[in-house]
Amino acid sequence: MFDKLEDLLIRYEEIMSELGEPGVSDDQDRFRRLMKEQSDLSPLVEAYSEYKKCRKDIDDSLEMLDAESDDEMREMLKEELAESRRRVGELEEKLKILLLPKDPNDDKNVIVEIRAGAGGDEAALFAAEIYRMYVHYAEGRGWKVETLETDEIGIGGMKSVTFMIKGQGAYSVMKYESGVHRVQRVPETESGGRIHTSTISVAVMPEAEEVDVVIDEKDIRIDVMRASGNGGQCVNTTDSAVRLTHYPTGIVIYSQTEKSQLQNKAKAFALLRAKLYDIEQQKAHDAEAEMRKSQIGTGDRSEKIRTYNFPQGRVTDHRIGLTLYKLDKVMNGDIQEIIDACIAADQAAKLVKMDG
Repeated sequence: MFDKLEDLLIRYEEIMSELGEPGVSDDQDRFRRLMKEQSDLSPLVEAYSEYKKCRKDIDDSLEMLDAESDDEMREMLKEELAESRRRVGELEEKLKILLLPKDPNDDKNVIVEIRAGAGGDEAALFAAEIYRMYVHYAEGRGWKVETLETDEIGIGGMKSVTFMIKGQGAYSVMKYESGVHRVQRVPETESGGRIHTSTISVAVMPEAEEVDVVIDEKDIRIDVMRASGNGGQCVNTTDSAVRLTHYPTGIVIYSQTEKSQLQNKAKAFALLRAKLYDIEQQKAHDAEAEMRKSQIGTGDRSEKIRTYNFPQGRVTDHRIGLTLYKLDKVMNGDIQEIIDACIAADQAAKLVKMDG
């Protein structure tokens, strides 16, 4: 581990020296690449520098203890030694985590697809609430949300909704939201007051650049048509809606959220690229099935990742055994505690694998 850290320290110094060269920003691609590498390595370099300082403090304290005869001074040195040793242990753990292989998609924007599963209208209402939860969470982090596709029902629910979250590192946190979410509550439409269980499924896909996925024009049919639904007067009078059909996979995408055909076409292609990239990723990860369970299921209750229980005001994440009694806050976008716990559990599992 320490050989690797020394190599990374040398690389960091090389980057800093290159960034200090005159005219480095003339080549924008190279400049961006160096800045990204520098920002990726910074946390490691900081932690390793502190680690080396603590190791030196330990050696210094031991040397002084050997020479010191005054009891009070010896006591103080022992305390300093214990503190330095504790900090070294912490920093070793931190460095191990920082050295874990990084998911190449972590810095990307994400496309999230929510679908109502079992539970009819109640599932569609819950899908709309989970969509709002993610919008609040994203906005709280200063990220931008753009809706790509919606299939709404009259009572304020959504059979499905697809949206993009644009923000640094969006995929690194949102990827833990993939799976089946289950709600337990008395539906507003239920007069008998019985608790119902409904499900929705969430798929989180990294946004794919054009370089990530090459789409052959021969594999696609593009249809343009008039948009339908509540969009004001202009939305129904021009052929602004776009439907893409991808023959090899059978994926059909319908985009009508924008007034311009060009914008809808761009959104439809962004969504198609993400879906095709996601299929490729799934194929690549099938060899290591435990790394990635099937993201979007049938809405079947057996593959749930989280339960939202309204009568008891609790949220339980079944993957990590975490239960929080603050459902109202969670539904309002306060999900950072759950995501942090998922990240910590994921890192712990990877560390065990690495040590094994």
